[in-house]
Amino acid sequence: MTAVPVVRAADSERDQRRAAAALQAAGVRRGDRLLVSAGASPALLAVVLGALRTGVVPVVLDPALPTAERAALAADAEPALDVGDDPARLLTGTAQADLADVPLARPMHYTSGTTGRRKGVWSGVLDEDDARALAAEEIDLWGFAPADRHLVLSPLHHSAPLRFSIHTLLAGGEVLLPGPFDVARAAEAIAALRPTTAFCVPTHLQRLLVHGVDLSSFRRLVHAGAPCPEPLKRAVLDAAPEGSVWEFYGSTEAQFTVCSPADWLARPGSVGRARPGRALETDERGQLWCTVPPWARFEYWRAPEKTAAAWRGDRVTVGDLGRVDDDGVVWLDGRREDLVISGGVNVYPAEVEAVLDTHPGVVESAVVGVPDEDWGQRVVAAYVGEADPAELAAWARERLAPAKRPKSLHPIGELPRTSTGKVRRLDLPAVLGLPGA
Repeated sequence: MTAVPVVRAADSERDQRRAAAALQAAGVRRGDRLLVSAGASPALLAVVLGALRTGVVPVVLDPALPTAERAALAADAEPALDVGDDPARLLTGTAQADLADVPLARPMHYTSGTTGRRKGVWSGVLDEDDARALAAEEIDLWGFAPADRHLVLSPLHHSAPLRFSIHTLLAGGEVLLPGPFDVARAAEAIAALRPTTAFCVPTHLQRLLVHGVDLSSFRRLVHAGAPCPEPLKRAVLDAAPEGSVWEFYGSTEAQFTVCSPADWLARPGSVGRARPGRALETDERGQLWCTVPPWARFEYWRAPEKTAAAWRGDRVTVGDLGRVDDDGVVWLDGRREDLVISGGVNVYPAEVEAVLDTHPGVVESAVVGVPDEDWGQRVVAAYVGEADPAELAAWARERLAPAKRPKSLHPIGELPRTSTGKVRRLDLPAVLGLPGA
């Protein structure tokens, strides 16, 4: 098999100190932002942790972003330094800087919004007590320890995969980086390196099962990012060691629940109970609100109106609908109405539509997700106009990240609308004769 990079805590610690020294030499200070858009590597993890442990906030972007989209986010973030796709350039020196024991901030990730404009999730620099509490919460929840070998299956520009990797290293464990997800490569890594933990989305689980991968080395196989079909969940519970398959419900902004195997088997389809130090309730519209501790607070970067809408005192919502039963178990009744979750990636139709609508042969477009056995949902688009579907697909490939590109494009005479003129996205599958109608 191709050699899999193994990131050991001690080696990473040395490189984190080098990264911190290089940032200081470049004039990057506590509270500043460091922009990086690189694939998973030991250098990426070292630079992110070296920044966090000196109070510098890494802004971690998808390396596959189209040039114009990356430039817009870079302008919005106003980083003190942009290392692009080459974080290793901060590790070439021999100088080393002192580091805090724990991260003093959270990475800043951009999450899409229903308006199509991405929102930066900003937590600033934490005080020492809150920083220690934040690290302890994650390490204690998943029981990370020096003996752990964490397998990375998802891109590290997403918040959960990066969070799991960071806290494994902080606990003294190892991180395995087999590269972009390929089931055969993942199977080889699991067989040869016997990882003990992994974070994944249901698409990964489905493909690992079909491939017949031996999951016996895992003590924690944690999934989130998209609803997991009940038959798949039961199959994974049967295939993995008893007590190893856990689930959580959260978002880029905040973490809400954790679901043990026992809780899920007792209440199939639920997403568990509130994480320690949190409480969940619903409002009159069925929207979920979570009371969070001080170290879990955030704001939307330079969007005070969006921040105000998300918070009520120490309670926060990301707009999901659900219910909390009398035993404190949380059920999701639906994600935000127009959100598509494809392979664990959030895709907002407005963002895709904005790209399609700029094509000269498109009058207007509408995007929706339809069920898909591999991806959970796939993105499909209907449009009014004379554009050739193949030409429009090429247009989308040049301007959208892979998960956001429509898997099929359908010319249509007119879009279904409400009496007030709003597009009825949820009617599109029936109009197009697609699954999910």
